[in-house]
Amino acid sequence: MKTVFIDCSPKKRLSASGFVAAMTGLFVFGSKKMMKLRTKADYDNILKELEDADAVVFTMPLYVDGVPSHVLPFLKKMETWCKNLNPEINVYVIANNGFIEGRQNEPLMQIMENFCIRCGIKWCGGLGIGGGVMMNVMRIMIVVIFALAILNLLLTGIRTGNFLDNGILTNLLKDVAEALFFGCGIITFDIWIATCINRRKEYGKHYTRIMLPSFLFILGADMFFTVVSIIKGGIFRGWFSKKKPDEGGYKEYEKVV
Repeated sequence: MKTVFIDCSPKKRLSASGFVAAMTGLFVFGSKKMMKLRTKADYDNILKELEDADAVVFTMPLYVDGVPSHVLPFLKKMETWCKNLNPEINVYVIANNGFIEGRQNEPLMQIMENFCIRCGIKWCGGLGIGGGVMMNVMRIMIVVIFALAILNLLLTGIRTGNFLDNGILTNLLKDVAEALFFGCGIITFDIWIATCINRRKEYGKHYTRIMLPSFLFILGADMFFTVVSIIKGGIFRGWFSKKKPDEGGYKEYEKVV
């Protein structure tokens, strides 16, 4: 059995869609191929991998209550490809959004279901995840927790000669368990959809979220995006940015006017 995972995030790296694709792949058996869909240059490589695939898993963010715009031209090309080859392939979707409610992904699921109907391929359902940004926060937290624990073990070992301090290891397990608790709903539903992929069964549509109270999620998300925005150029996009405006764009605008 071959499963192709298509990460549809426009981000080059550290996307929540890429993270959930990798996580789902841990529970899927058989041959697995991780593909990235960002530009037209990716189309042919992806379709080539789909020729002998049994299942395809689209992982993508929710943009304006729908499929990201750069994915739509690929779906159009894949529709033509499907009508020419009539592949027997099962389609699953894992969508995430910046809202806390996973059910916000419902319009995207309907789009992908209609796409499958037009292509004549089997729609097997999807998983909608709320609070997608927190998945990145969660994995960063786990990395930091492990890094601090290893550093603590080294320092304690140098000082006392005991490099396996039980207290530090116990605290490490407790901290990791606390971090994983916030994603327990996502992990549970993710294992469920992976099981359906392995058994080539329909999953239906299910929705989950980060296990965090809404008011805390909003506070945490605001802090996260503020920090990211400052690092990338300002509190709002463009503040303190070193990039200059594209003068060519203004000239083209003046010509139109």
